[in-house]
Amino acid sequence: MNAEAGHDTLAVPGGAPIKLWTRGVPVEEAARQQLMNTARLPFIFHHLAAMPDVHLGKGSTIGSVIPTVGAIVPAAVGVDIGCGMMAARTSLSAADLPDNLHALRSAIEAAVPHGKTFGKRDAGAWDEAPAGVDAAWRELLGGFRRIADKYPQLERTNNRLHLGTLGTGNHFVEVCLDEAGQVWFMLHSGSRGVGNAIGTLFIQLAQDDMRQHLANLPDRDLAYFKEGSRHFDDYVEAVGWAQDFARHNRALMMRNVVAAARRIVAKPFVADVEAVNCHHNYVQRETHFGHDIFVTRKGAVAAHRGQLGIIPGSMGAKSFIVRGLGNEQAFCSCSHGAGRTMSRTQAKKVFTVADQVRATAGVECRKDAGVIDEIPMAYKDIDAVMAAQSDLVEVVHTLRQVVCVKG
Repeated sequence: MNAEAGHDTLAVPGGAPIKLWTRGVPVEEAARQQLMNTARLPFIFHHLAAMPDVHLGKGSTIGSVIPTVGAIVPAAVGVDIGCGMMAARTSLSAADLPDNLHALRSAIEAAVPHGKTFGKRDAGAWDEAPAGVDAAWRELLGGFRRIADKYPQLERTNNRLHLGTLGTGNHFVEVCLDEAGQVWFMLHSGSRGVGNAIGTLFIQLAQDDMRQHLANLPDRDLAYFKEGSRHFDDYVEAVGWAQDFARHNRALMMRNVVAAARRIVAKPFVADVEAVNCHHNYVQRETHFGHDIFVTRKGAVAAHRGQLGIIPGSMGAKSFIVRGLGNEQAFCSCSHGAGRTMSRTQAKKVFTVADQVRATAGVECRKDAGVIDEIPMAYKDIDAVMAAQSDLVEVVHTLRQVVCVKG
């Protein structure tokens, strides 16, 4: 492994090299092997980039940046298409928040559907879509119709009623304070049920199309569409639409979070100051090293020079508003968070509710068995993660959460 400024380079026999921004943070061997599998695909451009939050994923590695020419791997984008972050600074200061934050958390929980599906009722969807949801859906409807006309099974997804909703797992809504005591709202979610259905459908189609060649792939989830092939253009259209859905989804939630806060906080305030809305599971065309390519960011954020992004910690840990430094070696990218050090299943075995209570002291949030898998100790040290990518981004604001809503 050859040391270079800010990163290390791993040579891959029969594949493209991998550049890793992982100094000072652990990288599991399974994730390293998964990166090498991806690097051996025949259409990787120049090199693969691994961010400091890199960890094992399904098919391809979370925290990786995959540049390709003439092909896309649907499983590299994944099923939470367009998942990402939104943050908005307000004119409020810490002193303007109520002493007891439970009412604020409850108001946000009431304003943003979240949680799992229980029985026949989807607890994380709207029963009746508010006017703002319907207005946003009208903007998305034409594109959805074009896709669903070709793939009618997508009509059965919970699409409109998931718009403006949070979901589960590591998705969250937070109230945070920056280094000056200014109040921010921050949230994390993606394209919900319809994005999952699109991702699942096209991952299966890629595997079906490559049925005769799957044995030659290091992992069947690395099945891909070649440009000009039967389903390539349909996938590009569908994934672009799902990414648009995700962006609308976050904007709607943010609007409802702000409205909920206004019902609890006595002082009038404005939000949207320095608002950021960024994906971290997506694919798009970009130009790098003089070539027009596809860049898939699987758990990574775009960090073009001057571009604002968000790198959240875990529950109880710091988060960061960052500005990109435009590092071409990383394809102008940075990490999307701290990155897990253990699976959700393992975290539930290792830690207790008492551990969760201690780890989230000072944060108004759920402290029960249902969120142990999100305990901060299941994640890498966010300070080490930020130090490892100091040549990718500069920190603009450091945030600490005081309220956290989980699905």
